[in-house]
Amino acid sequence: MSPLVSPEHLTSASQRADEAVGRRNRGATTAGRGSGSGTRAGGGPATERGTRGVLGTPGGRAVVGLLLPVVLVIAWWAATAAGLFSPVQLPSPASVISAGIDLAADGSLWHHIAISVQRVLLGFAIGGVLGLVIGSILGLSTWADAVLAPLVGAIRAVPSLAWVPLLILWMGIGEDSKITLVAIGAFFPIFTNVYAALKHVDPHLVEAGRAFGYHGLRLLRTVQLPAVVPSVFSGLRLALAQAWLFLVAAELIASSMGLGWLLSDSQNNGRTDRLILAIILLAVIGKLTDAILGLVEQRAIRRWS
Repeated sequence: MSPLVSPEHLTSASQRADEAVGRRNRGATTAGRGSGSGTRAGGGPATERGTRGVLGTPGGRAVVGLLLPVVLVIAWWAATAAGLFSPVQLPSPASVISAGIDLAADGSLWHHIAISVQRVLLGFAIGGVLGLVIGSILGLSTWADAVLAPLVGAIRAVPSLAWVPLLILWMGIGEDSKITLVAIGAFFPIFTNVYAALKHVDPHLVEAGRAFGYHGLRLLRTVQLPAVVPSVFSGLRLALAQAWLFLVAAELIASSMGLGWLLSDSQNNGRTDRLILAIILLAVIGKLTDAILGLVEQRAIRRWS
């Protein structure tokens, strides 16, 4: 008696069942992909692309960056208009603008700004060059590191105001003492970054440079410094900010011109409007110089990194 179902029929039925399951699984996968792409279209990545579109241009980032300062100015105006503070404690934005116009009219404001910018640029240049040179020496030489690193670390811990009496005693109250103090402030950030970065340069990269015949200063200039360009510019930007801090310390104590002196003089004369004006100018000019250095950094990274 022949079987009711033959093995061939069982095999073909099994194959058809497997194909049906496969088609169902592929359909579910396609549906899942479709729903996933719909989620992306309405949610995360599309929104992220939109956000990147706004922040991907310098103009967009500038507009977004101005939002919080504008909100703070509005809150400042509202607080003074409501009488929450006396004019001595916090003058209105209009009073500060008026103080700036008065100082600009007699030319003293521009003189204060020019003197402070000149001191910062000179001190930053001197401190930056010294930090780059000494950081390179200690980062590349084991003997120099062992001899000089403890002394440099100890000097770095000295507060900025502690240098003022000694510099005045040695150099007087002229420009030399102020520029030297700014140079001290600018020296340590760039020194620290260059020193640490050169310690961690890829040794294979150094060996490849030596294989091409580079040694000493040529190896440093051609291989090692380009390898640490991001760290160098991070140090430079920190050094620039530190230079502005040390400038104010110098001008608060021994100066007759500059934005730091304007701060001190305004405090002594009860001119809070001019005091706040000096603070705002320091913030704005400091940000502008940092932005300029940031543009230089971008070009340097594109060229050497």
